[in-house]
Amino acid sequence: MLDLLKQPWHWSVAGVLIGLTVPFLYLIGNKPFGISSSFRHVCAACLPNNANYFNYDWKRETWNLFFVFGIALGGAIGTFVLANPEAIKIDAGVQQQLAAQGVTDFTEIVPADVFSWKGLFTVRGFVMIVVGGFLVGFGTRYAGGCTSGHSITGISNLQLSSLIATVCFMTGGFIMTWLLLPFILKL
Repeated sequence: MLDLLKQPWHWSVAGVLIGLTVPFLYLIGNKPFGISSSFRHVCAACLPNNANYFNYDWKRETWNLFFVFGIALGGAIGTFVLANPEAIKIDAGVQQQLAAQGVTDFTEIVPADVFSWKGLFTVRGFVMIVVGGFLVGFGTRYAGGCTSGHSITGISNLQLSSLIATVCFMTGGFIMTWLLLPFILKL
């Protein structure tokens, strides 16, 4: 059984499981699927209630914190216990494009040339990790949710705002990948 779990699974398995999570959460407690709100719940639990944004009954959302903890625990188990023994497969054309821009380490799931403690202290790493992280966090709150909340739950509930947010997420991803990333990797 352990050997089966260590093998790469087809992407559709995760897609179906994530898709079934939405109706399951609604059936067991009328809860929407989303991750970004969990950071707000942690802050509301840990910070004094001086800020209106954190002044609400976060205990009603404890299930979300357990859900996120389960995601982190599942990721740790997948990384350390059920790791795929095969090397990560990246298209040769993509490797050539990235190597031309200074990214040459493809041994991990993310390139250590950029996403590492050493890389953090470079201009390129700072822009990618710190500035990018801030923009993702700000954009998530500004959009009223993350990709999982809007793209999975919101669209399945036929919410126009979620469709618009998802189109904007995808457009931003394409702009970043094809226009901004080549410029940032040259830093």
